[in-house]
Amino acid sequence: MNKDLTVGKPGTVLWRFCLPLFGSIIFQQLYNIADSLVAGKFVGENALAAVGNSYEITLIFIAFAFGCNIGCSVIVSQLFGAKKFRDMKTAVYTTIIASGVLCAVLMAGGWLLGSTLLRLINTPLNVMADSKLYLDIYILGLPFMFYYNVATGIFSALGDSKTPFIFLACSSSVNIGMDILFVTAFRMGVAGVAWATFLCQGISCVLAVAFVLRRLAKIETEEKAKAFSWQLFGKITAIAVPSILQQSFISVGNIIIQGVINTFGSSVMAGYSAAVKLNNLVVTSFTTLGNGISNYTAQNIGANKLPRVKEGFRAGLKLVWMLSIPLVAAYLIAGRYLIYLFLEHPTGIAMDTALLFLRIVAPFYFVVSAKLVSDGILRGAGMMKQFMAATFTDLVLRVVLAVTLSKIFETLGIWLAWPIGWSVATALSVLFYRKGPWNSRDYLR
Repeated sequence: MNKDLTVGKPGTVLWRFCLPLFGSIIFQQLYNIADSLVAGKFVGENALAAVGNSYEITLIFIAFAFGCNIGCSVIVSQLFGAKKFRDMKTAVYTTIIASGVLCAVLMAGGWLLGSTLLRLINTPLNVMADSKLYLDIYILGLPFMFYYNVATGIFSALGDSKTPFIFLACSSSVNIGMDILFVTAFRMGVAGVAWATFLCQGISCVLAVAFVLRRLAKIETEEKAKAFSWQLFGKITAIAVPSILQQSFISVGNIIIQGVINTFGSSVMAGYSAAVKLNNLVVTSFTTLGNGISNYTAQNIGANKLPRVKEGFRAGLKLVWMLSIPLVAAYLIAGRYLIYLFLEHPTGIAMDTALLFLRIVAPFYFVVSAKLVSDGILRGAGMMKQFMAATFTDLVLRVVLAVTLSKIFETLGIWLAWPIGWSVATALSVLFYRKGPWNSRDYLR
């Protein structure tokens, strides 16, 4: 069901819209968590290290899909808020065509450069073969991942966060069962978890795209929408490219950090792989809530209702901080038991690595969540220069500090880079938000 986010009490509207998004990303993360969980529990520590190692490279592809999602979602939200339904449909069709071309290029590049990337991040020989196998199968499923992300972006732009949640809840649950089946019954090893994800993402993608096209067909327009518009492509690109660069450079930064971590051996790799999955579950969840705030902001800007943006910011902060409380508590108190989900018999080094990472990073979820709320508003408003400045500050600080401090404090120095980068970038992002037009005295008068 389409939902107009420009009417109703902002706090209530935002909470009802964002909570299903939070549930959706939990299930989205279950795809990768399930892969790591099954690999670590039923195959072994090296298999977990291979999946986690490949995951850092797959984040590059996810970055491009995320950019297509955000670019389409923000522009469609603005057009939906302005009731320009013909242009809105054209924006969707334009994104579908452009995403297909981009996906084909990335698939070719992934197959040609996969081994090179794995060597660049110092992948140990004992996990190289499994890392490459997992990566190759993942690349084969890129069209499913791309178009699923585009479809969910369109649903969110139309104010519908429940439909993607239902798709993800079903497909992620099935994925866990298929992971276990392929690994234990068919004894397919790392390939089994990769093929299970491929099949489940494929089915959910086809269903999501079909539902989106059906939803659009029900929206009546006076004239038939064009299949492609260079003007709208430019607007979508203006949002998508900074978002792609943001995620891509974060992925490149993570790859550099992964390369540093790999020099400490496969046990540290396995511990980090388990802990970073738990960390990514939280950060990606808050990022998705930020995307929802972008949709809310874009619709209200399209409808010229800027005062609602400030109310949305306050409601967004309350939402992410309330969610942070149980997550931080769980990681600090029950971190050891959560790590056992991924590793059946972890070495002492692997467990110590995972616990130290969580204890250093988890308390700063309150900080980074505030940044992601501010980022969501900046992106929804099209303030991409400010958005990029805050993001790159975080990235550069984390990478430089991880490399530098690891030489002094070894792995402890790597983990300390996260809270420092988050804190500085959050201050910058909130400052940019406070300078937005919704806080202008001229506008308020």
